[in-house]
Amino acid sequence: MPDALFDLPPGARHPTAKVVLLTGPSGSGKTSLTRRLGLPVVSLDDFYRDGDEPGLPHRYGIVDWDDPASWNARAAVAALVELATVGEAELPVYDIPTNARTGTTRLALDGFPVFLAEGIFAAEIVEACRAEGILGDALCLVRPRLATFWFRLLRDLGEARKPPLTLVRRGVNLARQEPAMVGDIVGKGCRPVGVEEAERSVRALLAGG
Repeated sequence: MPDALFDLPPGARHPTAKVVLLTGPSGSGKTSLTRRLGLPVVSLDDFYRDGDEPGLPHRYGIVDWDDPASWNARAAVAALVELATVGEAELPVYDIPTNARTGTTRLALDGFPVFLAEGIFAAEIVEACRAEGILGDALCLVRPRLATFWFRLLRDLGEARKPPLTLVRRGVNLARQEPAMVGDIVGKGCRPVGVEEAERSVRALLAGG
């Protein structure tokens, strides 16, 4: 993905808000943190590609939704740039159980100088957001692997995301891969932090600290 998504002259875009990219292993507490902060939030999972799109990666006999190739990074950055510069944007609504986009919704910042974008692929767009001049911070939530596994399984079962056996197999595999995943995320420009430290960092950014 190129550094700048739009062929505009320097200075043509003037961000009035910054985005905090929030990522980490699935089940690390991203969604609950965004609820506590009360800021406008973009769910980056809504930029997944439709399950019937040709060329998607597969694993365990299904689409590998943990592979960044299953996700539309370019569309996600374009939406974040629009939010940061215009103050509102049309966002997709994605239904995970059916692996398909079901509509759109409009998000307005309503004057907030900081907004959040959370999802497991947020690290994939750190450099693009920095190049666009909209990056406020990039955080990777970390917690003990057993806790991550348990909270992820409870969430996925509660939302009936996939058959239970598939969810357990996927969860065990993700737990094994978690240290390498966190290392990769950090290598792409995110800071590893616990949930409480992440909350403090975002509130400091919001206060201008």
